Amino acid sequence: MPRAAAIIQYEWDAAWVIVAYGEYDIGCVASLAEALEIASKKYSKVVVDASRLTFADSAFLNLLLRANSTTALRVAEPAPQLRRMLRLTGADSVLDVRESVEEAAAS
Repeated sequence: MPRAAAIIQYEWDAAWVIVAYGEYDIGCVASLAEALEIASKKYSKVVVDASRLTFADSAFLNLLLRANSTTALRVAEPAPQLRRMLRLTGADSVLDVRESVEEAAAS
């Protein structure tokens, strides 16, 4: 049974952290898109904690790339499936990928 997408948000060290849980595809990326849009207007640094993703498709990747153009976006602790997708598409050379939320928020 698929795990529904969910987010938790909090401030850490002058950055806004959005924790993405579950599976993200074109049908359920809207709540994350809204959170990223609001955060990018209020914070100069936004961190997406991707450690709890169980699935992400091109809609999720496209959302990260769009958000990256509007704020200093950091992707922290990408789950293995997302890390593979970032590497295969070359997005890991465009996005700022960090090993931890702490590192992403501090840098």
